[in-house]
Amino acid sequence: MTVTVTITSDFICPWCLIGERRLAKAIRALPSDVTFDIKWRPFELNPTMPSEGMDRRIYRTAKFGSWERSQMLDAQTTEAARDDDIAFDYAAIKKTPNTFLAHRLMRLAEQRGVATGVANAIFAAYFEQGRDIGNVETLADIATESGLDRSEVRALCQSDESEIETRAAENAQYAAGIHSVPHFSINGHIVSGAQSVETFEAILRRAIERTDAHASGISSNT
Repeated sequence: MTVTVTITSDFICPWCLIGERRLAKAIRALPSDVTFDIKWRPFELNPTMPSEGMDRRIYRTAKFGSWERSQMLDAQTTEAARDDDIAFDYAAIKKTPNTFLAHRLMRLAEQRGVATGVANAIFAAYFEQGRDIGNVETLADIATESGLDRSEVRALCQSDESEIETRAAENAQYAAGIHSVPHFSINGHIVSGAQSVETFEAILRRAIERTDAHASGISSNT
């Protein structure tokens, strides 16, 4: 039995990381004979961000009105994720990056069957290590650590390869009415936001039950 989970997220969104970690924990609690087909879809929270990124303190101060307000929001996500095995290190993050290259990298990762591993590595690189995930060499390092070929990743990032496809995939999310992330589709059932592990598990179990019932119905009619 296979359950399809589509995750629409951005790598600078802490709630996307929290939601994905909670989803992964819920999946681990389910029967081992169920296969989960995880698909990742791009979404940019800052589509007009300069390609080189921006000083995080300057950006966040302008966005939230003060650096103190930004720090308060960072503290809230850290507290919310205290049981989610995430070591947020906001002090290490010096730059708010442009994430389009990271989303382009995900298309290659999906083609190679390592999309979830690469996504987790990008999230960890940014939020737990303060690395610049808008930088080609940083992404090449992350990809190599996740089993991809460094030269292939560098070539992809330095060319127009996958740019059109990634932009089309991103526009498809907007066209589908997705205007905030994280956004999850579990066998077509929509879940918005970083829900609790228990909520994700309940939704996943219902998806399994519906899939099983559908399969049984087909079997009985053939």
